[in-house]
Amino acid sequence: MSTASDAAMPSDSRAAQTLMDLVLTLFRVNNAMLVWGDRLVQPFGLTSARWQVMGAIAYADQPRPVAWLARDLGANRQNVQRIVNELEKEGLVVFQSNPRHKRAQLVVLTASGRAAYEQAVEVWYRAADELAMGLSQEELAMSVQVLRTIRSRLTADDAAEGGEAR
Repeated sequence: MSTASDAAMPSDSRAAQTLMDLVLTLFRVNNAMLVWGDRLVQPFGLTSARWQVMGAIAYADQPRPVAWLARDLGANRQNVQRIVNELEKEGLVVFQSNPRHKRAQLVVLTASGRAAYEQAVEVWYRAADELAMGLSQEELAMSVQVLRTIRSRLTADDAAEGGEAR
């Protein structure tokens, strides 16, 4: 049975409507994940945002400047800079000179920053096992693939224009 609003939609609107449902659910999941993550890492003096930035630093193959970290995260450079500055004030990261660029200093975890990050990761794995309970590896892998495809399509114009990731 179709509704009046269905009749006004183009023929490919079912995919668009399903994608809208996915996006709205993704927004809700993102917000819930941030609240959940904040509670999870709070004992280590972190927030989800700080933990995310520290993860980008920890997993980089070499020290990176803030702009590169922002690009790796698909985040706004100014927001990442603000978080890095907070982490630096708390002694969790330090800035090092960048031999390739005088002003774009490299961001490195301190020993206490690495310890806080590793404690958060340890707690994460236990919590993630519980969160993933009842979901198959195939369901999770398909979800990752769908979200990567959507992200790739959303960022294709930025990459083609050389624009900053957001």
